[in-house]
Amino acid sequence: MIPYSRQSISQEDIDEVVRVLQSSHLTQGKEVELFEEAICQYIGAKYAVTFNSATSALLGAYAVSDIKEDDEIITTPISFVATSNMFVALGAKPLWCDVKLDGNIDERFIERLITPKTKAIVPVDFAGKPVEIKKINEIAKKHNLLVIQDSSHAFGSSIDGQKIGTFADMTIFSFHAIKPLTTGEGGCVVTDNEEFAKRLRLFRSHGMIKKQLYNSDMVMLGHNFRLTEFAAALGHSQLKRLDNFLHVRDKIAKYYDERFKGHKLFSTIKLEANTTSSRHLYPIILSPALQCPKEDIFKELQERGLGVQVHYKPIYQNSYYKEKFGEISLHPKGTTHVSDDFYRSEISIPCHQEMSMEDTTFVADTFLEVIEKYAYRGCSF
Repeated sequence: MIPYSRQSISQEDIDEVVRVLQSSHLTQGKEVELFEEAICQYIGAKYAVTFNSATSALLGAYAVSDIKEDDEIITTPISFVATSNMFVALGAKPLWCDVKLDGNIDERFIERLITPKTKAIVPVDFAGKPVEIKKINEIAKKHNLLVIQDSSHAFGSSIDGQKIGTFADMTIFSFHAIKPLTTGEGGCVVTDNEEFAKRLRLFRSHGMIKKQLYNSDMVMLGHNFRLTEFAAALGHSQLKRLDNFLHVRDKIAKYYDERFKGHKLFSTIKLEANTTSSRHLYPIILSPALQCPKEDIFKELQERGLGVQVHYKPIYQNSYYKEKFGEISLHPKGTTHVSDDFYRSEISIPCHQEMSMEDTTFVADTFLEVIEKYAYRGCSF
């Protein structure tokens, strides 16, 4: 089966990991620092603080922003649950802003959700396509709010040649195995704010500083969220090939764009001319004209060797959020109609750097065959 995304590990990656495994330090050595410096250079940010997962990185970013109980956070429901889970863990409440048909937060609805309790806006660059971050920043500045950009899908994406990671107060990236660049598990926060960076480093390592000799001091509450040395070495090695990974993903996506152009039974997500995407996902939006359950299409695609997936079930539809927040999470001035429709319609097909053009052609051919097979089924959608 061709997965919707997967890692690409070279012999050089393996050699770098083995080198560190044979060294004196498996944690708290120099490899993490070197990886962070390389991230800063690639993104164009002043500070990068790595974590053992993007989830830990999100918690760190929210914590050092002093997000606390009863604060309200405006975010998108079309994301992995970690985006909101980590501020909910601090006692904050989500206010769901609806999305556009590309899966990104609809910035036109953000301002109507702002209340005196609102602390931050947390947009997500769905599939790697950048959100309208400049417009979001304008809203945040007007209302004195933080912007914490969850760019777990978007390492390497850009707007007007400027990398994602240089627009928000803090930006989170994921290095999970299915992302274009991987450390196995891992993530980071990038920022130009020195105080945030300082606090993030404390937060990921027990809140402790070293003083003299054996003397250390815990100056804030923290956790052990450190990235290992061998994971950092893998990430640093991967970073050298990232632009090639992104080139392959973009080539595949553009092939799909051409094959699927103008199809009446589904649509694809278009990029603006001034943006680039990491192409973490290639989402398809199915048309109600298919008049058949998406489950049937999903199962048949998998049976034919396509490791498709759906991104995402709206977070507020999960039992935990229904039970904890009820209608609180659905702000009376906001709607989530597009989010619900997006979930009913979205399906992600394979697009990653380990695919050949033969694989890509097979995926496109198979997808079109299955879609057209179901075009005239008379069951309800």
